Amino acid sequence: MDALKAITERRAINFFDPGRNVPEETLQKIIETANLAPSSFNLQPWHIIVVRDAEKKKILRQCAMNQPKVEEAPVVLIVVADPYAVEEHLERVLEDRLKKGYLTDEGQKEAVRKAVKKLYGEPDSKKRIIFATKNTAFFAMTLMIAARAFGLETHPMDGFDEDCVKKEFAVPEDKIIPCLIAMGYPKPDLKLLERPMRRPVNEFIHDDLW
Repeated sequence: MDALKAITERRAINFFDPGRNVPEETLQKIIETANLAPSSFNLQPWHIIVVRDAEKKKILRQCAMNQPKVEEAPVVLIVVADPYAVEEHLERVLEDRLKKGYLTDEGQKEAVRKAVKKLYGEPDSKKRIIFATKNTAFFAMTLMIAARAFGLETHPMDGFDEDCVKKEFAVPEDKIIPCLIAMGYPKPDLKLLERPMRRPVNEFIHDDLW
């Protein structure tokens, strides 16, 4: 499936076939594709928890406003943003850039290091939280498009108690959970209603200035 078809056909599906599992190989390919998502300075501040166990999904459903799709979907992904990605990945990223010719010497490497620290501040700063959440959102959207390209449906959710999810799934307190993503195949008899309204693009396009 080409990218345009995957984007235009993607819908947020509420009713999944609980009896049809997502093959491990397919899930792996979807995640590998999503991992090509862009991120600031290539810092890739994302993690995911793949929830398949029935009991774990039951617990997650209680954290997620009792939404049935959390249990019905064969896979639910807890998408986690890591504000500490700068500390964890920057040196590896810089070494890779130097090795591949994106940077030419140690001086350029140091300049990028300083720029990153200046841009994103300390791990608990507002700048860093925005950085981690924004870039992880790129990953999440890419993952949903990739899932559609592989013939699966998804539903992103931000209706959940983050503290509950952190507690029940051992997510460190200093991480952020931007969304959950239910993933699977739709129920065989599912008939989608007409796509909900979309604002005309001329409502939000601004030429040169707001």
